Amino acid sequence: MERIMWLVLGGVVLVAAVRAGRHARALLVARWALGLLFVVFGALVNALYLVLDPDYYTDFAEPSPFGFVRDTWDSLVVPHLGLFITILIVAEAVAGALILSGGRRAQAGLIALIAFHVGQLAFGGVLWVWAPLMLVALGLLLRAERRATASGTPTRRDGRARWAWTARRRVLRRSS
Repeated sequence: MERIMWLVLGGVVLVAAVRAGRHARALLVARWALGLLFVVFGALVNALYLVLDPDYYTDFAEPSPFGFVRDTWDSLVVPHLGLFITILIVAEAVAGALILSGGRRAQAGLIALIAFHVGQLAFGGVLWVWAPLMLVALGLLLRAERRATASGTPTRRDGRARWAWTARRRVLRRSS
């Protein structure tokens, strides 16, 4: 179930990120999808796995083509799963919350997730498909957030401020 939601929300983030530079609503959709992805299907799901099935993480590094990644995972992370997965859970929850908050905080969350996805590349396997796609989406979103913040464009969570202004401009153009 969570893998399907990762694909669905990841697809929404990617499509919305492509449009986010020109459409405030797309930026908001991407922000909410990404926040939901990391808070619920990242942090919460990892917390459930940690409590219910800690062995889920044992073989995570197996697809890595790098021996040092597999060795480090087996010798450092697996013996201390509680600590490292708790750090992962907190980091995902914080990054998701920052992104949901918008503005400069969202930029900080996006930068954190860019670093996170660069790190995922070391694990190989399906992450070599997922991480590059997410890096493109995150880069587009970071650019859109920076432009929106720099230009003072209203990007309220509900998107009404920008859309109300655009509609008013159209009415003013038609009446003149």
